Amino acid sequence: MTRAFLALLRRDLILSVRIGGGFELVLIFFLMIVALVPFAVGPDPNLLSRIAPAILWIAALLATLLGLDRLFQADAEDGSLDMLRMARLPLELAALAKMAAHWLASGLLLALAAPALGLLLSLEPAAMLPLSLTLLVGTPALTAIGAIGAALTARMRRGGLLSSILVLPLMLPTLIFGVSATQAALGGGVPFRTPLLMLGAISLIAIVLGAWASAAALRMDD
Repeated sequence: MTRAFLALLRRDLILSVRIGGGFELVLIFFLMIVALVPFAVGPDPNLLSRIAPAILWIAALLATLLGLDRLFQADAEDGSLDMLRMARLPLELAALAKMAAHWLASGLLLALAAPALGLLLSLEPAAMLPLSLTLLVGTPALTAIGAIGAALTARMRRGGLLSSILVLPLMLPTLIFGVSATQAALGGGVPFRTPLLMLGAISLIAIVLGAWASAAALRMDD
């Protein structure tokens, strides 16, 4: 099962690079959102510094949604999904492998790139490491929650918009605690550790429930 899990993970990572919609598109989309904010709100460094954590987290959330509609849809179209359902590897682990591949191609890169892009928003140096840490801890929850919507719309043509509408409300707690943790690192009213631990708990719960719910949704056609 371990070999099958790693093979599926490697396959999805390779496909995300070869067919597009992988890390290049995610980073470009992330950069575009961050670069547009100063044009919309003005070049005031103080204002940009205050809203930088929220803007970066919102940009990361939207960038994570890219490619989620194809997480299971491509496999449903070419018949690979039927083979996964008949394989010895439990469908929950198959869903987990695909979620991990998506996170490695999006969430991990966003967490690493966020501090550098934060310079465009006058992000304070003291917030750069906490921001990257919160994204590392919180983006797995975004991917796991998004995978549920992707599984529910896997058999639908152009189901990406519907999938985003379904999962966006469920992503709000992750967004709230992610921004709160970053602001806490800048001297907020609560210790940085408190919202960070809540963010980690949300991610752990989302990963477990996301793998189980995605597998259940994929079995609905049986």
